[in-house]
Amino acid sequence: MNVPKLKKLRADLAFISNWVENGAHVLDLGCGDGALLEYLQKTKGCTGYGVEIDDLKIPGCIRRGVSVIQHDLEKGLSYFKNDSFDTVLCLSALQMMKNVETLLREIVRVGNEAIVSFPNFAYWPHRFALMGGHMPVSSELPFEWYDTPNLRCATIRDFENLADLVGLKVIDCVALHEGKPVTMARNWRGSLAIFRLQKKNMVNA
Repeated sequence: MNVPKLKKLRADLAFISNWVENGAHVLDLGCGDGALLEYLQKTKGCTGYGVEIDDLKIPGCIRRGVSVIQHDLEKGLSYFKNDSFDTVLCLSALQMMKNVETLLREIVRVGNEAIVSFPNFAYWPHRFALMGGHMPVSSELPFEWYDTPNLRCATIRDFENLADLVGLKVIDCVALHEGKPVTMARNWRGSLAIFRLQKKNMVNA
């Protein structure tokens, strides 16, 4: 079996894959070309679906053997029943959503756990860019303000508050920079935030 080398594709995906249980039923929102789902299927025996809107990325999913649904996440997840998935992934896509809270509530509805990642707007070079009078541009936020697909800007602390509001408990949170965990002052030094979350009723069960 030809197992994909995930670290060569994206370092954060290799890290995130460790949080997904063997044999889990997974929904990957904004799955891109299906690289992570392919890896989870081949190395962890996972099943599931990807959801992607980009026409150009759908063929990549098909080549990888990933079941993919072309769908706009802004329209919700009505395709799926309550508690359909063990884990829902939403990686570097949440900041592109107009209705972030609505999508998070849908994630709570269809999945028992969630893994969410997004660029940390409080990363120190971003702060200094704003102090200098400019919107930040970095490896995690590579676009100029006038052509960016990112509609929302969030910090680690902001997301903790929103997760609590929609019924998710933070199980773990890691800040990465260049694919490596930041252990101190993560809201200052981490360029990418990754949250592992669980439904509050699952935690209390």
